[in-house]
Amino acid sequence: MLPSTVCMFGDSVARGIVLDETGKYSPIRESFGALAASRLGIELVNKSRFGCTITKGRELLAHYLARAASPAPSVALLEFGGNDCDFHWDQIAGAPREKHEPLTPIETFGRIYRDMIDSLRANCITPILMTLPPLEPERYFAWFTRTGLDGSAILSWLGDVHQIYRWHERYNEAVWETALDKDCPIVDIRAAFLEHKNYRDYICNDGIHPNKAGHRLIEEALLAGVANLVAKRDLRSGQEPIRAMA
Repeated sequence: MLPSTVCMFGDSVARGIVLDETGKYSPIRESFGALAASRLGIELVNKSRFGCTITKGRELLAHYLARAASPAPSVALLEFGGNDCDFHWDQIAGAPREKHEPLTPIETFGRIYRDMIDSLRANCITPILMTLPPLEPERYFAWFTRTGLDGSAILSWLGDVHQIYRWHERYNEAVWETALDKDCPIVDIRAAFLEHKNYRDYICNDGIHPNKAGHRLIEEALLAGVANLVAKRDLRSGQEPIRAMA
């Protein structure tokens, strides 16, 4: 039996933000969360925020747990990493020979993710992690340098533009490692994109946000993951926090 209400914490991907035809960011009604909740017949409490890192996510979670109605949702979806792995590209452009840290160092990312899982379980809420949708490095590089940043300087620091993809992938691996370490269910939405020969068709022109078709991919991956967990009896309403990998 599925829980009647699920909460979700994440960044703009989970919020359903896309780059529209005018070049502006806006939420879509057909986000993967809304679509999946509708098909499952459950209520989704979406606490995701544009630009949210794992540090901000932990703050939002603490605020939510302190004020959540009783009974609180028994399941929480977590989707983080896309902002955490990003850099201050303007600083890199200005000083490409300096050392630069991402918004959230990867060790800090894993530690805070584990803290969030522990907090949810302490409140008898089952956490389900989500992997990261892939970014398209050439589009993303063109996007963040479009306002005049010195692309040559940034490339001299990166080595090559595809280092952006490889670095982003390290955070995806950190999500898997966290799930394994905490014996936590995980839904692999990244694979849903990479199974397609040209996954770029499902990514916005900024190279980082899934488009409407991409949200459909995530919806199907999420529904398949939920079906798998239900089959394992991992999502029964009111159960103790689970310790099973999906």
